[in-house]
Amino acid sequence: MLDRALKGTTGYWSWLVFLLVLIGIGAGCYIYQYFEGLRITGLSRDVSWGLYIGQLTYFVGIAAGGVMVVLPYYLHDYKAFGRITILGEFLAIAAILMCLLFVFVDLGNPTRIMNVILYPTPNSILFWDMIVLNVYLLLNIVVGWNVLAAERKGVKYKKWIKVLAYISIPWAFTIHTVTAFLYAGIPGRHFWLTAIMAARFLSSAFCAGPALLVLLCLIVKKVSKFDPGKEQLQTLGGIIAYAMILNVFFFLLEVFTAFYSQIPGHMHAFEFLFHGLDGYGKLAPWMWTATGFAVVALVLLIVPATRRKQDTLAIACISVIIATWIDKGLGLIVGGFTPNMFDTVTPYWPTTLEVLITIGVLAVGFFVLTILYKIAVSIKEEAAA
Repeated sequence: MLDRALKGTTGYWSWLVFLLVLIGIGAGCYIYQYFEGLRITGLSRDVSWGLYIGQLTYFVGIAAGGVMVVLPYYLHDYKAFGRITILGEFLAIAAILMCLLFVFVDLGNPTRIMNVILYPTPNSILFWDMIVLNVYLLLNIVVGWNVLAAERKGVKYKKWIKVLAYISIPWAFTIHTVTAFLYAGIPGRHFWLTAIMAARFLSSAFCAGPALLVLLCLIVKKVSKFDPGKEQLQTLGGIIAYAMILNVFFFLLEVFTAFYSQIPGHMHAFEFLFHGLDGYGKLAPWMWTATGFAVVALVLLIVPATRRKQDTLAIACISVIIATWIDKGLGLIVGGFTPNMFDTVTPYWPTTLEVLITIGVLAVGFFVLTILYKIAVSIKEEAAA
């Protein structure tokens, strides 16, 4: 089936070349980081996780969000999602690949990643995070590829594939829950030390993942002869609406708890993010931008008339992605480290090289995603013909 990726329009090849250029720039910056160390980033002793780990956190959610099409199709036999399930599974593969690469570039010496395998530490959440991410990646590769191969041959996929699909459903919840535990289990970080951290992660995943999938389906519809289907997109729109409502509700619960209790450690992180603290407020405009996009997304998603129109649904999905990315890919990480345990604010902002490496990793993910989608869409076009 890989031969499908070798045939395409000028636009297809131009997009791949563009991604390869971004990958090359990111690789060059990473090589420089490898020799110079993480001092080329904005990280410090007080803020030891930054843009890289923020993207890891966000794209684990994108990968977990794919279960919102897998679960209805395999568990509830919602046949309409059969047209787009493979797109959700392939999105999960690309997202997990990016997650693993973000861990790789975050390590000063990439060979240290082997320590997790050579010296396993079961009482470490990071060890279990490595296990669940890699198993989820393997499950989506096996299930997605075999289902697509069966569709190409015009036969039903084998029963053991359905068993693996069933396993992947709770596993999707596991990958983001375990990632949430990386933060929620750290004492002294008041912003993260909350029992609903995993619930916040899952709610944001189940709106951001399907939102990106909707946008990808609309792009696929525009550039190919394959139509993901109107019913499918409307159903996803409803899922995104409920998940986004929960995501905002959980965030407001945290705000209420912090300020009603008047516990300084809980309040300071929110003050730093939305107002600034000790003269440092660079993130405040970003967080208020996220708030604005969250409001726009909620309005467009809650009103049935705007949710059912593809144009306004696309705007809502873009708003969801921007809002959740700022909150989770940037604010969550920096807010947890600021202020530190001594109530000192150490400013963090990603450097240009750090951003370019991040873009390079994203380009790798979207390059893989483009290849996988090209194969899937080509086979679906042949099947329809």
